[in-house]
Amino acid sequence: MRPHTHPPTEIAADNRIKPPACQEPDRALELAPAKPTVCPYGRKPSPMALITDTASLRHRLERSRQDAYVALDTEFMRERTYWPKLCLIQIADSAGGFAVDPLARNIDLQPFWELVLDWPGTKVFHACRQDMEIIYHATGRLPHPVFDTQVAAMVLGYGDSIAYDSLVQKITGERLSKGARFTDWSHRPLSDRQLAYALADVIHLRPVYEHLAAELERRGRSEWVREEMAKLTDPATYALDPERAWQRLKLRRPSRRELARAQALARWREEEAQRRDVPRNRIIKDEALLEIITHPPKKPADLDRLRGVGNGFHASKAGRALWTALQAAEAQPKEELPALPTRKPRRDAPQPAVDMLKLLLKLKAAEADVAPRLIASQEDLERLAAGERGKDLPPLTGWRYDVFGRDALALLEGRLRIGLRDGAIVLENA
Repeated sequence: MRPHTHPPTEIAADNRIKPPACQEPDRALELAPAKPTVCPYGRKPSPMALITDTASLRHRLERSRQDAYVALDTEFMRERTYWPKLCLIQIADSAGGFAVDPLARNIDLQPFWELVLDWPGTKVFHACRQDMEIIYHATGRLPHPVFDTQVAAMVLGYGDSIAYDSLVQKITGERLSKGARFTDWSHRPLSDRQLAYALADVIHLRPVYEHLAAELERRGRSEWVREEMAKLTDPATYALDPERAWQRLKLRRPSRRELARAQALARWREEEAQRRDVPRNRIIKDEALLEIITHPPKKPADLDRLRGVGNGFHASKAGRALWTALQAAEAQPKEELPALPTRKPRRDAPQPAVDMLKLLLKLKAAEADVAPRLIASQEDLERLAAGERGKDLPPLTGWRYDVFGRDALALLEGRLRIGLRDGAIVLENA
């Protein structure tokens, strides 16, 4: 079915949304802005706003598929589980906002997974990393194309990692209540207050997206956001491989034997946490694991003396499994021990060079109206100052090179200097 072609949003001088004028949608951004949607926040939501059965879900999503994009959000709990527990899905299309109860008895989420994974329209989120993680671990796949309004806001100079409520207020002038932010989303039935809070998120996300997408296109930065989305839609970003779990531990210059213990014990804990669906520290805390790695016990009963483990741990199923993993690491022949991670030799970064790069970054970020952190991190600046020039250095690739990297190299090579003119900081060719 042909997508609806609502006209694009205009931006007023006070940076708020204007009513759309009649013209063709922006094909380059896959943008078909919707007519203004009335937010039910603060009102009693319609009973039809919560979908609890598969047939209703499939029917409602057929309407969503007629648009060029949908706004999405999720509510979840993970304080007591390893895997995030999906508790509510919120969707807004040009016909309005609605929520889906994934905990309802008579619902199969397959129509929703088909929408986010197979439908070619744009899926719009704010700060989508955790939403993407939920989708990936539920299905083994990731949505595409995706638009993250937090990333877009950083590209457009709204600051580093701006909160959703702040972005909504800046763009639409609306103030969102935070009253239900720390609610228990797994408890049923959901209250009208909870549902209204949840629906407000996605309903406001539509005008926020339209505003940002239009501004990105006007300023020629749509591709910048697409580059960032490539990272957020890479499965490697969300893979939780037990073989790499040891990298989460704060090991300080381990020996090869200590590294073998770390790999074995962290792998065991990760697999156990995944199997039992409990947080890692519910199996055993990092501090206790590090103590075992650096000062291995002589006999199983010694495990009970670890702080935070408790008496009788060594005789429990988890204690016996830990001991087995530890003994396997201890039995590894010396020649088979894992090699220590290679550290790239890095020359010390001259602090004056780092300071000059910081100043340049501040100037160029302000000039481009982009959040500085999105252009380069402190580590990036130190690597540049120390002489690194690899293609894995973000400021030397893509749009970042045009905004900052080219001038950063010129500054370090003496072809550019920072000076003062009439009391203002200026860049001059050397």
